[in-house]
Amino acid sequence: MCAAVKTLYCVGRNYKLHAEELGNQVPAEPLIFLKPSHAAVPLDKETIQLPQGSGKVDYEGELVLRIARDYVPGISVEELVDEMALGLDFTLRDIHNDLQKRGLPWTPAKGFRNAAPLSPFIAFPSREELENTDFTVRKNGEEVQRGNVKNMIFSLQTIVDFIGTRYGLGKDDVIFTGTPAGVGPTLPGDSFELYWGDRLLGSCLIG
Repeated sequence: MCAAVKTLYCVGRNYKLHAEELGNQVPAEPLIFLKPSHAAVPLDKETIQLPQGSGKVDYEGELVLRIARDYVPGISVEELVDEMALGLDFTLRDIHNDLQKRGLPWTPAKGFRNAAPLSPFIAFPSREELENTDFTVRKNGEEVQRGNVKNMIFSLQTIVDFIGTRYGLGKDDVIFTGTPAGVGPTLPGDSFELYWGDRLLGSCLIG
């Protein structure tokens, strides 16, 4: 488990093209779900073991915020967040599809151990840098996802306000802010590299 990760919030369907590629409706408000803190593991060149025999496992690359202080109404995202990382939201897709059809919670598909690898955190960038820098996921050396906060359905400020007012946010909570289009299957032996611009932030091998 990653050190100093408390509540782990995730935002679903926060990129229009990603919602469309899975045949989902674009939400009218942020779609929030949780992962246990034990799902968080370092994305630090090590081998990550994922469940076997549970159907298709998909990768979803995301920008991740770390909260520095308690949320209070009116606080800006720049005041609230001190660092960011890149992460992978691994999903048991067959189980997830079944849960959605039955209207059941997503935890079995999203909350298993090692389901939320996180790169080392870096200083939270300025708004200008955030909007001028893409994050990318490379699988086996080839780019498979590219995202930018400008393409999010719900802005970072909207996300922290929505979560903070309804559920609360405090120091060392983290937020996976949603994945862009390009999600796909993960198999043993696959390698992943997550880049912020040209900067490699984290990598792993799937066992």
